Amino acid sequence: MVLLNPGPVNVSDRVRQALLRPDICHREDEFSELLHRIQSKLLKAFVPGAESDYVAVVMTGSGTAAVEAALMSSLPHGRRILILNNGVYGERMSQIIALHRLGVSELKYEWTVRPDHEKLLLALRQHQEVHVVGMVHHETTTGLLNPVQEIAEIVDSQNRVFVLDAVSALAGEPLDIAKSHIYMVAGTAGKCIQGFPGVSFVLVRKGFVEKMRSYPKRSWYLHLTHYIDNEGRGTIPFTPAVQVYYAFDEALDELLEEGVSNRVQRYKRMATLIRDRMTSLGVKALLPADRQSNTITAYHLPDGVTYQSLHDRLKQQGYVIYAGQGNLENKIFRVANMGALTETQFGGFLDAFEHACKPV
Repeated sequence: MVLLNPGPVNVSDRVRQALLRPDICHREDEFSELLHRIQSKLLKAFVPGAESDYVAVVMTGSGTAAVEAALMSSLPHGRRILILNNGVYGERMSQIIALHRLGVSELKYEWTVRPDHEKLLLALRQHQEVHVVGMVHHETTTGLLNPVQEIAEIVDSQNRVFVLDAVSALAGEPLDIAKSHIYMVAGTAGKCIQGFPGVSFVLVRKGFVEKMRSYPKRSWYLHLTHYIDNEGRGTIPFTPAVQVYYAFDEALDELLEEGVSNRVQRYKRMATLIRDRMTSLGVKALLPADRQSNTITAYHLPDGVTYQSLHDRLKQQGYVIYAGQGNLENKIFRVANMGALTETQFGGFLDAFEHACKPV
């Protein structure tokens, strides 16, 4: 089955075979070596040249676990978090902090609109209690790419902490974490890194780690300094999904062999292939080209075609697309091009799509 949804993604046979490696105890040296390999590769891939300035915190859980860990671990007593919300995953960040009453009024936008950095600057000047700004890099709700560098500059200029949900962006979009002075970046194995779901991570600027040690522990499982202290000794404080870590390690090898920039360009080429063909078929994209990510495109449903019928007809031919969410549920469909997929497979999907749209 070809998965055209934004995670879980299709993985290579090489990554899949890594699941079959020998069982090991996570308190033994073999796991410590595996963990350190993963951490080293994450830093090499995503903060090249600044590896000594960051620590990679690895945990068992989905990308949401990494995002929640970053948010909950980043705030001292008496301070607040401001979320830039323009999609389902920005809304999720807001819901996370709302559970603990840690937020101020979010800056909320329509799902097709990028955050306004001037409004952010005004909000930070008005709300001195805000210590952290959170934002999603790639909002897969619509395939919208948010302006990370511009927002990071504003946050840094106001001496605040920027927490970036890059779960659906790392290895799919250009991102200079160190240059942009981003304190915390959340990611996961099962998206553009082309691993399996179940392992996520947070890249944390080392200069921020010592400050975090004095912050309240708002979660036992997700408090990042627990991981940092244990992982420095080669262990994880809670039982990890060992076999999935093996596959993650292999997926990172694949990423580094391909090169992060080369993978970004591969995804961009595949997105262009899909978009050009859809345009020729008269299928209209939800977003203008300058707001689209490299790895997912949202389209208006063709006239007279329901999502469920389109989904089912494509699945019969071996292709899984993705529905819209919220008030877009019955209006759009989404096509992701993450994962270990070839140009031939995308061509097959596009042929199947054209056939599926024809009257029965």
